[in-house]
Amino acid sequence: MSTPLTVGLMRVVLHLPDSGSLKSKRMIISGLLRRVRQQLKVSAAEVGEQDRWQLAELAIATVSGDGRHADEVLASVLRFIESHSDGARITDVSTELVKL
Repeated sequence: MSTPLTVGLMRVVLHLPDSGSLKSKRMIISGLLRRVRQQLKVSAAEVGEQDRWQLAELAIATVSGDGRHADEVLASVLRFIESHSDGARITDVSTELVKL
């Protein structure tokens, strides 16, 4: 008998109005991703809009034996991004819980 498993996935699109170059965007995004990974113990990466100065698309993933816990972790990540995004504004969020 296998143990229940839930994979929580979240996509977050950020608008960075103060970013004037790819270099400044990457500094903001790489620092944010590093802190998200360290403090919330999730996988996180920039997955889209990589050549645009003022937009970033991030993906976050977590794995849990409990769907409610996976959902709570993703909600914590979103709150963390909202409060640590250095002037970036969240323009879109989507989440999905996949039960395996």
